[in-house]
Amino acid sequence: MQPHMLIKTYAEALFLCVRPALHLYFSKRILLLFSIFLSTFSVNATDLLEAYRIAQNKDPSFESARYTYLAAQQKYPQARAGLLPVINLNGNENNNYASSKFSSDPAVYREINSWSITLQVTQPLFRAQNYYAYNEAELIVEQARNQQLQAEHDLILRVTQAYFDVLIAQESVEVTDAQVKSTEEQLALTKHGFNAGVNAITDIHEAKSRFDLARAQRIAAINEVDSKLAELEKILGQSTKVLAPLHTDAIIPNPQPENISTWFDRAREQNPAVLASQAALGAAEAAINKNRAEHAPTLDLVASHGLDYSSGSASTPSDFPTQTHYNKVGVQFTVPLYAGGGTRSRVIESIANVGKASAELEVAKRKAGTDAKQSYSAIINGVAQIEALKSAVVASVNSAKGKKTGYRLGVNKNVDVLNAEQELYTAQRDLLKARYETILNSFKLKAAAGNLSEEDVWAVNKLLIR
Repeated sequence: MQPHMLIKTYAEALFLCVRPALHLYFSKRILLLFSIFLSTFSVNATDLLEAYRIAQNKDPSFESARYTYLAAQQKYPQARAGLLPVINLNGNENNNYASSKFSSDPAVYREINSWSITLQVTQPLFRAQNYYAYNEAELIVEQARNQQLQAEHDLILRVTQAYFDVLIAQESVEVTDAQVKSTEEQLALTKHGFNAGVNAITDIHEAKSRFDLARAQRIAAINEVDSKLAELEKILGQSTKVLAPLHTDAIIPNPQPENISTWFDRAREQNPAVLASQAALGAAEAAINKNRAEHAPTLDLVASHGLDYSSGSASTPSDFPTQTHYNKVGVQFTVPLYAGGGTRSRVIESIANVGKASAELEVAKRKAGTDAKQSYSAIINGVAQIEALKSAVVASVNSAKGKKTGYRLGVNKNVDVLNAEQELYTAQRDLLKARYETILNSFKLKAAAGNLSEEDVWAVNKLLIR
Protein backbone atom coordinates (compact mmCIF):
# COMPACT_ATOMS: atom_id res chain seq x y z
CA MET A 1 0.00 0.00 0.00
CA GLN A 2 1.22 3.52 -0.79
CA PRO A 3 2.52 5.55 2.21
CA HIS A 4 -0.08 8.29 1.75
CA MET A 5 -2.86 5.67 1.74
CA LEU A 6 -1.59 4.22 5.02
CA ILE A 7 -1.55 7.69 6.59
CA LYS A 8 -5.05 8.35 5.32
CA THR A 9 -6.32 5.03 6.72
CA TYR A 10 -4.78 5.64 10.16
CA ALA A 11 -6.10 9.20 10.23
CA GLU A 12 -9.62 8.04 9.36
CA ALA A 13 -9.51 5.40 12.11
CA LEU A 14 -8.31 7.99 14.61
CA PHE A 15 -11.06 10.36 13.53
CA LEU A 16 -13.77 7.74 14.11
CA CYS A 17 -12.42 7.02 17.59
CA VAL A 18 -12.20 10.60 18.78
CA ARG A 19 -15.26 12.00 17.01
CA PRO A 20 -17.64 11.63 20.01
CA ALA A 21 -15.20 13.46 22.27
CA LEU A 22 -14.65 16.15 19.67
CA HIS A 23 -18.39 16.78 19.61
CA LEU A 24 -18.20 17.58 23.31
CA TYR A 25 -15.27 19.99 23.20
CA PHE A 26 -15.05 21.44 19.71
CA SER A 27 -17.37 23.15 17.29
CA LYS A 28 -18.69 21.73 14.03
CA ARG A 29 -16.30 24.01 12.18
CA ILE A 30 -13.33 22.19 13.69
CA LEU A 31 -14.81 18.87 12.59
CA LEU A 32 -15.21 20.20 9.07
CA LEU A 33 -11.60 21.33 8.96
CA PHE A 34 -10.43 17.93 10.18
CA SER A 35 -12.47 16.22 7.45
CA ILE A 36 -10.90 18.46 4.82
CA PHE A 37 -7.49 17.53 6.20
CA LEU A 38 -8.26 13.86 5.62
CA SER A 39 -9.41 14.47 2.06
CA THR A 40 -6.13 16.15 1.10
CA PHE A 41 -4.34 12.80 1.10
CA SER A 42 -6.31 11.79 -1.99
CA VAL A 43 -6.41 15.24 -3.57
CA ASN A 44 -2.64 15.67 -3.46
CA ALA A 45 -2.00 12.42 -5.32
CA THR A 46 -1.31 13.03 -9.00
CA ASP A 47 -3.20 10.64 -11.28
CA LEU A 48 -2.39 9.58 -14.84
CA LEU A 49 -4.85 11.95 -16.54
CA GLU A 50 -3.50 14.92 -14.59
CA ALA A 51 0.07 13.96 -15.45
CA TYR A 52 -0.83 13.74 -19.16
CA ARG A 53 -2.48 17.16 -19.18
CA ILE A 54 0.51 18.70 -17.41
CA ALA A 55 2.79 17.17 -20.04
CA GLN A 56 0.66 18.59 -22.85
CA ASN A 57 1.58 22.07 -21.66
CA LYS A 58 5.13 21.51 -20.42
CA ASP A 59 6.80 18.71 -22.39
CA PRO A 60 9.34 20.38 -24.74
CA SER A 61 9.31 17.55 -27.30
CA PHE A 62 5.53 17.78 -27.69
CA GLU A 63 5.71 21.57 -27.81
CA SER A 64 8.29 21.34 -30.61
CA ALA A 65 5.97 19.04 -32.59
CA ARG A 66 3.07 21.44 -32.09
CA TYR A 67 5.04 24.40 -33.44
CA THR A 68 6.30 22.30 -36.35
CA TYR A 69 2.69 21.64 -37.32
CA LEU A 70 1.76 25.32 -36.97
CA ALA A 71 4.66 26.26 -39.24
CA ALA A 72 3.73 23.62 -41.83
CA GLN A 73 0.16 24.93 -42.00
CA GLN A 74 1.50 28.10 -43.60
CA LYS A 75 2.53 26.12 -46.69
CA TYR A 76 -1.11 26.14 -47.74
CA PRO A 77 -1.68 29.95 -47.90
CA GLN A 78 1.80 30.38 -49.40
CA ALA A 79 0.95 28.07 -52.31
CA ARG A 80 -2.53 29.56 -52.70
CA ALA A 81 -0.92 32.96 -53.17
CA GLY A 82 0.42 31.73 -56.53
CA LEU A 83 -3.16 31.48 -57.82
CA LEU A 84 -4.29 34.91 -56.62
CA PRO A 85 -3.64 38.34 -58.14
CA VAL A 86 -0.50 40.31 -57.39
CA ILE A 87 -0.88 44.05 -56.89
CA ASN A 88 2.11 46.39 -57.04
CA LEU A 89 2.44 50.14 -56.73
CA ASN A 90 5.59 51.45 -58.42
CA GLY A 91 6.94 54.97 -58.48
CA ASN A 92 10.13 56.67 -59.61
CA GLU A 93 11.61 60.14 -60.00
CA ASN A 94 14.53 61.15 -62.23
CA ASN A 95 16.57 64.26 -62.92
CA ASN A 96 18.03 64.34 -66.44
CA TYR A 97 20.78 66.70 -67.57
CA ALA A 98 21.17 66.89 -71.35
CA SER A 99 22.75 69.01 -74.05
CA SER A 100 20.76 68.75 -77.31
CA LYS A 101 21.51 70.21 -80.74
CA PHE A 102 18.80 70.63 -83.38
CA SER A 103 19.88 71.35 -86.98
CA SER A 104 22.62 73.99 -87.13
CA ASP A 105 21.47 75.84 -84.06
CA PRO A 106 23.76 75.97 -81.07
CA ALA A 107 23.47 73.18 -78.48
CA VAL A 108 20.80 73.68 -75.86
CA TYR A 109 21.37 72.64 -72.25
CA ARG A 110 18.31 71.32 -70.49
CA GLU A 111 17.60 70.08 -66.96
CA ILE A 112 14.54 67.83 -66.97
CA ASN A 113 12.69 66.47 -63.95
CA SER A 114 10.37 63.48 -64.48
CA TRP A 115 8.40 61.09 -62.29
CA SER A 116 5.80 58.34 -62.66
CA ILE A 117 3.40 56.34 -60.51
CA THR A 118 1.93 53.02 -61.67
CA LEU A 119 -0.60 50.70 -60.01
CA GLN A 120 -0.39 47.25 -61.63
CA VAL A 121 -2.53 44.15 -61.10
CA THR A 122 -1.34 40.77 -62.43
CA GLN A 123 -3.76 37.84 -62.35
CA PRO A 124 -2.29 34.45 -63.35
CA LEU A 125 -4.54 32.81 -65.95
CA PHE A 126 -2.44 29.75 -66.68
CA ARG A 127 0.56 28.77 -64.61
CA ALA A 128 0.60 24.99 -64.33
CA GLN A 129 3.44 24.92 -61.81
CA ASN A 130 1.36 27.01 -59.36
CA TYR A 131 -1.52 24.54 -59.46
CA TYR A 132 0.83 21.62 -58.75
CA ALA A 133 2.51 23.64 -55.97
CA TYR A 134 -0.92 24.16 -54.39
CA ASN A 135 -1.57 20.40 -54.47
CA GLU A 136 1.89 19.75 -53.01
CA ALA A 137 1.23 22.20 -50.16
CA GLU A 138 -2.03 20.46 -49.23
CA LEU A 139 -0.19 17.16 -48.93
CA ILE A 140 2.64 18.71 -46.90
CA VAL A 141 0.09 20.07 -44.42
CA GLU A 142 -1.57 16.63 -44.28
CA GLN A 143 1.80 15.06 -43.56
CA ALA A 144 2.44 17.53 -40.73
CA ARG A 145 -1.03 16.91 -39.27
CA ASN A 146 -0.36 13.18 -39.01
CA GLN A 147 3.09 13.83 -37.55
CA GLN A 148 1.39 15.95 -34.88
CA LEU A 149 -1.03 13.09 -34.17
CA GLN A 150 1.91 10.73 -33.87
CA ALA A 151 3.50 13.16 -31.39
CA GLU A 152 0.31 13.04 -29.29
CA HIS A 153 0.41 9.24 -29.26
CA ASP A 154 4.08 9.34 -28.32
CA LEU A 155 3.36 11.73 -25.45
CA ILE A 156 0.66 9.44 -24.02
CA LEU A 157 3.01 6.47 -24.21
CA ARG A 158 5.94 8.36 -22.66
CA VAL A 159 3.84 9.74 -19.80
CA THR A 160 2.22 6.36 -19.12
CA GLN A 161 5.55 4.54 -19.26
CA ALA A 162 7.21 7.02 -16.88
CA TYR A 163 4.17 7.09 -14.55
CA PHE A 164 3.97 3.29 -14.31
CA ASP A 165 7.76 2.98 -13.90
CA VAL A 166 7.55 5.18 -10.81
CA LEU A 167 4.68 3.13 -9.36
CA ILE A 168 6.51 -0.13 -10.04
CA ALA A 169 9.63 1.25 -8.37
CA GLN A 170 7.64 2.51 -5.35
CA GLU A 171 5.85 -0.81 -4.97
CA SER A 172 9.23 -2.54 -5.21
CA VAL A 173 10.36 -0.50 -2.22
CA GLU A 174 7.32 -1.64 -0.26
CA VAL A 175 7.97 -5.26 -1.26
CA THR A 176 11.62 -4.98 -0.18
CA ASP A 177 10.49 -3.36 3.09
CA ALA A 178 8.34 -6.39 3.78
CA GLN A 179 11.20 -8.64 2.74
CA VAL A 180 13.60 -6.89 5.09
CA LYS A 181 11.14 -7.16 7.95
CA SER A 182 10.47 -10.84 7.26
CA THR A 183 14.15 -11.80 6.96
CA GLU A 184 14.92 -9.82 10.10
CA GLU A 185 12.25 -11.73 12.00
CA GLN A 186 13.54 -15.01 10.59
CA LEU A 187 17.08 -14.08 11.63
CA ALA A 188 15.87 -13.38 15.17
CA LEU A 189 14.07 -16.74 15.29
CA THR A 190 17.17 -18.49 13.98
CA LYS A 191 19.36 -16.88 16.63
CA HIS A 192 16.87 -17.87 19.30
CA GLY A 193 16.87 -21.43 17.97
CA PHE A 194 20.68 -21.46 17.95
CA ASN A 195 20.79 -20.34 21.57
CA ALA A 196 18.31 -23.09 22.41
CA GLY A 197 20.50 -25.64 20.62
CA VAL A 198 17.97 -26.27 17.85
CA ASN A 199 19.65 -24.47 14.91
CA ALA A 200 23.16 -24.70 13.56
CA ILE A 201 25.48 -21.71 13.04
CA THR A 202 25.07 -22.19 9.27
CA ASP A 203 21.38 -21.37 9.67
CA ILE A 204 22.31 -18.05 11.22
CA HIS A 205 24.74 -17.33 8.39
CA GLU A 206 22.06 -18.17 5.83
CA ALA A 207 19.45 -15.97 7.53
CA LYS A 208 21.98 -13.13 7.95
CA SER A 209 22.91 -13.39 4.28
CA ARG A 210 19.26 -13.16 3.20
CA PHE A 211 18.69 -10.23 5.55
CA ASP A 212 21.69 -8.29 4.18
CA LEU A 213 20.64 -9.10 0.63
CA ALA A 214 17.14 -7.79 1.34
CA ARG A 215 18.58 -4.56 2.73
CA ALA A 216 20.77 -4.15 -0.36
CA GLN A 217 17.77 -4.73 -2.61
CA ARG A 218 15.82 -2.11 -0.67
CA ILE A 219 18.58 0.47 -1.21
CA ALA A 220 18.63 -0.37 -4.93
CA ALA A 221 14.83 -0.03 -5.04
CA ILE A 222 14.98 3.41 -3.41
CA ASN A 223 17.58 4.53 -5.95
CA GLU A 224 15.33 3.23 -8.72
CA VAL A 225 12.45 5.36 -7.40
CA ASP A 226 14.61 8.49 -7.57
CA SER A 227 15.70 7.62 -11.10
CA LYS A 228 12.15 6.99 -12.34
CA LEU A 229 10.85 10.15 -10.66
CA ALA A 230 13.55 12.11 -12.50
CA GLU A 231 12.38 10.63 -15.82
CA LEU A 232 8.78 11.62 -15.08
CA GLU A 233 9.88 15.09 -13.99
CA LYS A 234 11.73 15.48 -17.29
CA ILE A 235 8.41 15.11 -19.13
CA LEU A 236 6.18 17.05 -16.71
CA GLY A 237 8.59 19.86 -15.95
CA GLN A 238 7.80 19.65 -12.23
CA SER A 239 8.42 17.31 -9.32
CA THR A 240 5.77 14.76 -8.34
CA LYS A 241 6.21 12.23 -5.55
CA VAL A 242 2.72 10.96 -4.69
CA LEU A 243 1.07 9.10 -7.57
CA ALA A 244 -2.28 7.32 -7.58
CA PRO A 245 -1.65 3.54 -7.87
CA LEU A 246 -3.71 0.90 -9.66
CA HIS A 247 -6.56 -0.85 -7.88
CA THR A 248 -5.50 -4.38 -6.98
CA ASP A 249 -8.83 -5.72 -8.26
CA ALA A 250 -8.75 -3.78 -11.55
CA ILE A 251 -9.75 -5.98 -14.49
CA ILE A 252 -7.60 -5.74 -17.62
CA PRO A 253 -9.55 -7.08 -20.63
CA ASN A 254 -8.29 -8.63 -23.84
CA PRO A 255 -8.11 -6.31 -26.88
CA GLN A 256 -11.31 -5.86 -28.86
CA PRO A 257 -11.70 -7.27 -31.43
CA GLU A 258 -9.75 -10.37 -30.47
CA ASN A 259 -8.36 -10.78 -33.98
CA ILE A 260 -4.70 -10.06 -34.61
CA SER A 261 -5.23 -9.74 -38.38
CA THR A 262 -7.72 -6.91 -37.88
CA TRP A 263 -5.26 -4.95 -35.75
CA PHE A 264 -2.47 -5.67 -38.23
CA ASP A 265 -4.51 -4.31 -41.14
CA ARG A 266 -5.61 -1.25 -39.18
CA ALA A 267 -2.03 -0.45 -38.28
CA ARG A 268 -0.86 -0.62 -41.90
CA GLU A 269 -3.72 1.64 -42.99
CA GLN A 270 -4.39 4.05 -40.10
CA ASN A 271 -1.11 4.47 -38.25
CA PRO A 272 -0.15 8.19 -38.18
CA ALA A 273 3.38 7.43 -39.40
CA VAL A 274 1.93 5.50 -42.34
CA LEU A 275 -0.51 8.30 -43.19
CA ALA A 276 2.28 10.88 -42.91
CA SER A 277 4.45 8.81 -45.26
CA GLN A 278 1.59 8.48 -47.73
CA ALA A 279 1.14 12.26 -47.74
CA ALA A 280 4.91 12.70 -48.18
CA LEU A 281 4.82 10.37 -51.20
CA GLY A 282 1.94 12.34 -52.72
CA ALA A 283 3.80 15.62 -52.14
CA ALA A 284 6.91 14.21 -53.82
CA GLU A 285 4.86 13.15 -56.85
CA ALA A 286 3.27 16.61 -57.01
CA ALA A 287 6.76 18.13 -56.90
CA ILE A 288 7.66 16.21 -60.10
CA ASN A 289 4.69 17.70 -61.94
CA LYS A 290 5.43 21.14 -60.51
CA ASN A 291 9.03 21.10 -61.70
CA ARG A 292 8.12 19.72 -65.13
CA ALA A 293 5.52 22.45 -65.51
CA GLU A 294 8.30 25.04 -65.42
CA HIS A 295 8.78 24.19 -69.12
CA ALA A 296 5.16 25.11 -69.86
CA PRO A 297 4.13 28.56 -71.15
CA THR A 298 2.38 30.98 -68.79
CA LEU A 299 -0.45 33.40 -69.43
CA ASP A 300 -1.25 36.37 -67.17
CA LEU A 301 -3.83 39.13 -67.24
CA VAL A 302 -2.11 42.47 -66.62
CA ALA A 303 -3.97 45.71 -65.83
CA SER A 304 -2.32 48.99 -64.86
CA HIS A 305 -3.22 52.57 -64.12
CA GLY A 306 -0.53 55.24 -64.10
CA LEU A 307 0.53 58.84 -64.19
CA ASP A 308 3.68 60.14 -65.96
CA TYR A 309 5.07 63.66 -65.66
CA SER A 310 8.01 65.36 -67.36
CA SER A 311 9.11 68.97 -66.99
CA GLY A 312 10.51 69.07 -70.53
CA SER A 313 12.10 67.14 -73.36
CA ALA A 314 15.67 66.73 -74.51
CA SER A 315 14.75 65.21 -77.87
CA THR A 316 12.54 67.93 -79.35
CA PRO A 317 13.16 71.63 -80.05
CA SER A 318 10.10 72.57 -78.06
CA ASP A 319 10.54 72.39 -74.33
CA PHE A 320 7.34 72.23 -72.31
CA PRO A 321 6.05 70.05 -69.44
CA THR A 322 3.82 67.03 -70.10
CA GLN A 323 1.56 64.95 -67.84
CA THR A 324 -0.07 61.71 -68.96
CA HIS A 325 -2.75 59.56 -67.32
CA TYR A 326 -3.20 56.08 -68.73
CA ASN A 327 -5.04 52.77 -68.20
CA LYS A 328 -3.80 49.54 -69.73
CA VAL A 329 -5.37 46.07 -69.88
CA GLY A 330 -3.82 43.15 -71.68
CA VAL A 331 -2.45 39.62 -71.49
CA GLN A 332 1.13 38.59 -71.09
CA PHE A 333 2.30 35.33 -72.69
CA THR A 334 5.64 33.81 -71.71
CA VAL A 335 7.35 30.74 -73.17
CA PRO A 336 10.32 29.44 -71.09
CA LEU A 337 13.07 28.38 -73.47
CA TYR A 338 16.17 27.72 -71.41
CA ALA A 339 17.03 28.14 -67.70
CA GLY A 340 20.56 26.78 -67.59
CA GLY A 341 19.45 23.18 -67.00
CA GLY A 342 18.02 23.96 -63.58
CA THR A 343 14.52 22.78 -64.42
CA ARG A 344 15.71 19.40 -65.69
CA SER A 345 17.88 18.95 -62.58
CA ARG A 346 14.94 19.67 -60.26
CA VAL A 347 12.81 17.10 -62.10
CA ILE A 348 15.48 14.42 -61.65
CA GLU A 349 15.78 15.33 -57.97
CA SER A 350 12.00 15.05 -57.51
CA ILE A 351 11.93 11.61 -59.13
CA ALA A 352 14.62 10.42 -56.68
CA ASN A 353 12.60 11.87 -53.78
CA VAL A 354 9.56 9.85 -54.92
CA GLY A 355 11.63 6.67 -54.72
CA LYS A 356 12.81 7.63 -51.25
CA ALA A 357 9.28 8.45 -50.05
CA SER A 358 7.95 5.17 -51.43
CA ALA A 359 10.61 3.20 -49.53
CA GLU A 360 9.90 5.13 -46.33
CA LEU A 361 6.19 4.39 -46.69
CA GLU A 362 6.90 0.68 -46.87
CA VAL A 363 9.14 0.95 -43.79
CA ALA A 364 6.35 2.72 -41.90
CA LYS A 365 3.78 0.09 -42.90
CA ARG A 366 6.00 -2.80 -41.85
CA LYS A 367 6.87 -1.17 -38.52
CA ALA A 368 3.23 -0.37 -37.76
CA GLY A 369 2.15 -3.92 -38.56
CA THR A 370 4.95 -5.43 -36.48
CA ASP A 371 4.22 -3.11 -33.53
CA ALA A 372 0.54 -4.09 -33.65
CA LYS A 373 1.35 -7.82 -33.68
CA GLN A 374 3.85 -7.53 -30.83
CA SER A 375 1.54 -5.40 -28.68
CA TYR A 376 -1.45 -7.67 -29.31
CA SER A 377 0.52 -10.77 -28.33
CA ALA A 378 1.92 -8.97 -25.28
CA ILE A 379 -1.60 -8.12 -24.09
CA ILE A 380 -2.91 -11.67 -24.56
CA ASN A 381 0.12 -13.14 -22.81
CA GLY A 382 0.01 -10.42 -20.14
CA VAL A 383 -3.61 -11.12 -19.21
CA ALA A 384 -2.84 -14.85 -18.96
CA GLN A 385 0.30 -14.10 -16.95
CA ILE A 386 -1.68 -11.92 -14.52
CA GLU A 387 -4.13 -14.73 -13.82
CA ALA A 388 -1.28 -17.21 -13.34
CA LEU A 389 0.60 -14.84 -11.02
CA LYS A 390 -2.52 -14.21 -8.95
CA SER A 391 -2.69 -17.94 -8.29
CA ALA A 392 1.05 -18.02 -7.69
CA VAL A 393 0.82 -15.26 -5.07
CA VAL A 394 -1.98 -17.09 -3.24
CA ALA A 395 -0.01 -20.33 -3.37
CA SER A 396 3.18 -18.57 -2.23
CA VAL A 397 1.38 -16.97 0.71
CA ASN A 398 0.09 -20.36 1.82
CA SER A 399 3.48 -21.95 1.20
CA ALA A 400 5.30 -19.31 3.25
CA LYS A 401 2.83 -19.73 6.12
CA GLY A 402 3.21 -23.48 5.96
CA LYS A 403 7.01 -23.31 5.90
CA LYS A 404 7.01 -21.00 8.93
CA THR A 405 4.69 -23.32 10.81
CA GLY A 406 6.82 -26.30 9.81
CA TYR A 407 9.94 -24.48 10.92
CA ARG A 408 8.50 -23.89 14.38
CA LEU A 409 7.56 -27.57 14.56
CA GLY A 410 11.01 -28.63 13.39
CA VAL A 411 9.77 -30.10 10.12
CA ASN A 412 11.25 -27.46 7.76
CA LYS A 413 14.69 -25.93 7.70
CA ASN A 414 15.49 -22.26 7.92
CA VAL A 415 16.46 -22.14 4.25
CA ASP A 416 13.04 -23.54 3.31
CA VAL A 417 11.31 -20.59 5.00
CA LEU A 418 13.63 -18.06 3.36
CA ASN A 419 13.14 -19.60 -0.09
CA ALA A 420 9.37 -19.63 0.32
CA GLU A 421 9.32 -15.98 1.32
CA GLN A 422 11.61 -15.08 -1.58
CA GLU A 423 9.24 -16.81 -3.99
CA LEU A 424 6.33 -14.87 -2.49
CA TYR A 425 8.01 -11.49 -2.92
CA THR A 426 9.12 -12.35 -6.44
CA ALA A 427 5.56 -13.37 -7.38
CA GLN A 428 4.13 -10.17 -5.88
CA ARG A 429 6.62 -8.02 -7.78
CA ASP A 430 6.04 -9.89 -11.05
CA LEU A 431 2.26 -9.57 -10.69
CA LEU A 432 2.47 -5.84 -10.16
CA LYS A 433 4.81 -5.39 -13.12
CA ALA A 434 2.66 -7.57 -15.38
CA ARG A 435 -0.45 -5.51 -14.64
CA TYR A 436 1.19 -2.21 -15.53
CA GLU A 437 2.97 -3.59 -18.59
CA THR A 438 -0.26 -5.08 -19.95
CA ILE A 439 -2.03 -1.72 -19.68
CA LEU A 440 0.90 -0.01 -21.38
CA ASN A 441 0.83 -2.59 -24.19
CA SER A 442 -2.87 -1.88 -24.70
CA PHE A 443 -1.92 1.76 -25.29
CA LYS A 444 0.84 0.70 -27.68
CA LEU A 445 -1.62 -1.43 -29.65
CA LYS A 446 -4.05 1.46 -30.05
CA ALA A 447 -1.20 3.78 -30.98
CA ALA A 448 -0.08 1.35 -33.67
CA ALA A 449 -3.65 1.26 -35.01
CA GLY A 450 -3.87 5.05 -34.94
CA ASN A 451 -6.75 5.40 -32.46
CA LEU A 452 -5.06 6.19 -29.13
CA SER A 453 -6.58 9.26 -27.46
CA GLU A 454 -7.12 11.03 -24.17
CA GLU A 455 -10.29 8.95 -23.68
CA ASP A 456 -8.08 5.88 -23.26
CA VAL A 457 -6.06 7.70 -20.60
CA TRP A 458 -9.31 8.64 -18.88
CA ALA A 459 -10.51 5.00 -18.96
CA VAL A 460 -7.32 3.77 -17.30
CA ASN A 461 -7.41 6.65 -14.86
CA LYS A 462 -10.69 5.29 -13.48
CA LEU A 463 -8.80 2.15 -12.44
CA LEU A 464 -6.50 4.13 -10.14
CA ILE A 465 -6.92 4.74 -6.40
CA ARG A 466 -7.54 8.49 -6.05
